[in-house]
Amino acid sequence: MTVNHRSKIPTIARVTHQGPPFSALAFISNDEMDHRIVFFEIPKASADPNRLQHTGLQHVAFECATVDDLLGTYVRLKNAGIPLRWAADHGPGISLYYQDPDRNVVEMFCYNFGSPWTATEYLREGEAGRPAQVDPDKLVEARKAGASPWDLHQRAQAGEFAPAKAYDPATSF
Repeated sequence: MTVNHRSKIPTIARVTHQGPPFSALAFISNDEMDHRIVFFEIPKASADPNRLQHTGLQHVAFECATVDDLLGTYVRLKNAGIPLRWAADHGPGISLYYQDPDRNVVEMFCYNFGSPWTATEYLREGEAGRPAQVDPDKLVEARKAGASPWDLHQRAQAGEFAPAKAYDPATSF
């Protein structure tokens, strides 16, 4: 497998509760995708029935073909009463995070780029940074108003779709 991106999280980001409780991460793949597995370094990981800071599987991700598929899934799950944990534009793609009945994290995402190769190059060039938290309802409204998928990405990265209340990633990772 190939390491496509590796990052260390600055200690100050973790200590001030402004960032995740993990100290590093690595995106790896065995094909042209930007990642098939992500490894997190979690200094305080232990056996944890609440699955917040535990050893083992952290989450499973499912790819949607388009942003419209992703946002349509969001609306369908919202209407079914399934609560969203948080959402973000990570750069390579937009992700929605849920929790299943066993308290496992389930991610649904779509790529912002036209091909897996482009997303992988984005990661390899060191362009990945801090995720821009988004309110999916704002994304849905902007898309209905005619924003292109690329416009959604650029506007999300600029903070235009930020949620009213920032999500604390330490509550899920």
